[in-house]
Amino acid sequence: MTQTLSKPAETKTQYTVTWEKLPDDFKLPDDPVENIDQPLLAAALREALDLAGFILASMLIASNFGLCAKVNDKTVVKAPDWVYVPSVLPAEPGEVRRSYTRNAEGEVPAVVMEFLSDTDGSEYSNKPTYPYGKWRFYERILQVPIYVIFEPKSGVLEVYRLSTSGEYELQELDANQRFWIESMGLFLGVWEGEKSQRTGYWLRWWDENGNLLLWGVERVEQERQRAEDERQRAEEERQRADRLMAYLRSQGIDPDGI
Repeated sequence: MTQTLSKPAETKTQYTVTWEKLPDDFKLPDDPVENIDQPLLAAALREALDLAGFILASMLIASNFGLCAKVNDKTVVKAPDWVYVPSVLPAEPGEVRRSYTRNAEGEVPAVVMEFLSDTDGSEYSNKPTYPYGKWRFYERILQVPIYVIFEPKSGVLEVYRLSTSGEYELQELDANQRFWIESMGLFLGVWEGEKSQRTGYWLRWWDENGNLLLWGVERVEQERQRAEDERQRAEEERQRADRLMAYLRSQGIDPDGI
């Protein structure tokens, strides 16, 4: 499938985009992640969704995963730190998905995220020529509805929504400093604490009622606390029963005979 993309205000900038599945022999970039925080943040986002039963086989949720398009006859691949595609076509039997091309393999990615690092700010790059900036690629070529940029050190969360004019617009967070992602039916926000021996800011999910989607360790602690509460209630009931029997005996009444 081929289409031509352009903006009214940028008639000189036109892209002929062909949505073709990446050839099997195409060599994907093998760049390492820029720091240890990135895979931890991405894994934590997926873990909570998985444990909440959100993830379906028809979805694609991945990190540092190539999103592809052929633009003006040149193949372009960008690998966001986290991506969510609501519906993808099933992979062929035995096939391991190594990249994703919208239209050719399923829907447009609904959400892409980038975690800022100490590099040159490529997450904001609007470079209009090959190999194109990330911002330009997500906004103009892939046309991803929601673009999230997160600064792990400061905890600053920026959410951009694709407007009807085809440009990203910064969105306001709610009173809890969260953003409702309609396509997921979840709030995205910032949480501060410790996980996986990392203390700092994390991106977390909340449901429509404001309940935090828990990680595995939190679920274990929640269950441990529930069991401890039950044990304490049982102990309190036993102590009350002992006091009642002691009182009855003090009154000359055999509680076993009642």
